[in-house]
Amino acid sequence: MADRPTPRPGVLDIDLYVGGESRAVPHASLGRTVRLASNEGAFGPSPSARAAYLPVAEDLHRYPDGASADLRAAIARVHGLEADRVVVGHGSDELIANLIRAYAGPGDEVVHSAHGFLMYRISALAAGATPVAVPERNLTADIDAILAAVTPRTRLVFLANPNNPTGSVLPLDDVQRLQAGLPPPVVLVLDGAYAEYVNRNDYDPGIGLVESCPNVVMTRTFSKIHGLAALRLGWGYAPAPVVDALNRIRDPFNVSLAAQRAGLAAIEDTDFVDRCRRHNEIWRDWLAARLASLGLIVHPSAGNFVLADFGGRSDVTAVAATDGLRDRGILVRRVARYGLPRCLRISIGLEQEMAALTDAMAEILG
Repeated sequence: MADRPTPRPGVLDIDLYVGGESRAVPHASLGRTVRLASNEGAFGPSPSARAAYLPVAEDLHRYPDGASADLRAAIARVHGLEADRVVVGHGSDELIANLIRAYAGPGDEVVHSAHGFLMYRISALAAGATPVAVPERNLTADIDAILAAVTPRTRLVFLANPNNPTGSVLPLDDVQRLQAGLPPPVVLVLDGAYAEYVNRNDYDPGIGLVESCPNVVMTRTFSKIHGLAALRLGWGYAPAPVVDALNRIRDPFNVSLAAQRAGLAAIEDTDFVDRCRRHNEIWRDWLAARLASLGLIVHPSAGNFVLADFGGRSDVTAVAATDGLRDRGILVRRVARYGLPRCLRISIGLEQEMAALTDAMAEILG
């Protein structure tokens, strides 16, 4: 017997998740730190979400509705879904973790693309399962490679579409081919954290597949375009048996009253979402072109960020650029832990922030 408490196998193999930096000196002309490291919404929350949040202070002694019924009904109404098949959580991270807890454990495998969201690996290890990272092709999930990686031990396949941090996106035909190639017991999880930013005729976040396939789940978040990252709120759409399983293992009051109220207002403020999407399209293209003109490789992105590659530079590395930007009051995200040591992920911010970022980058790159 061990002489001290010992975590079960797999727990100590987990590398701590480290979010984007949030503290640095203020930018000289803007008077505040420019935070472009965490893909937060450029405009923050909508005025209606803010207004819904503030009165919650009067009810802090009350437990929230454990079923989040009003919020689920609003999500269903806006997206044309069945409310009983909508599930909410404290961030889509909770939904990811609970899906793995519900369907995988020791001896099972969880498949994801090599540069996929780090929480797939972390949550698999936390459940005692084995994460399987599948090589990508041109920083894009490779459907054939994913299907080849599936074994009798595979319980879930995660596909972020668009993907973070690469920004790549797969058309609906490819996602349908992936689903059709999976054994029926394998759960396909379509992570649509950045779905609201996509404007392509060949794209679908997964709603149609969830409604037609018994093994497909879609997850979404309020942390990005809705600007509610601090409230930790996510939602999913799934077949009824999957929703039942998730409800059995989630915490009884997993979504706070503040998150429910603000989330309900945010999901219904479609004008604000449209404004954020238009701003993102304009400034994502502008930023990509400006960085490319400075000699960086900028990979195509469908999210609210770009992936800038320093591989073509011999004089400045991604590490040196990160340090130089931080010294100027601008924070971006290194993605070495995603297997991309030469790259920086840069969120799309306000117009002034984009100008400050590119001016600083021009100085650093000489």
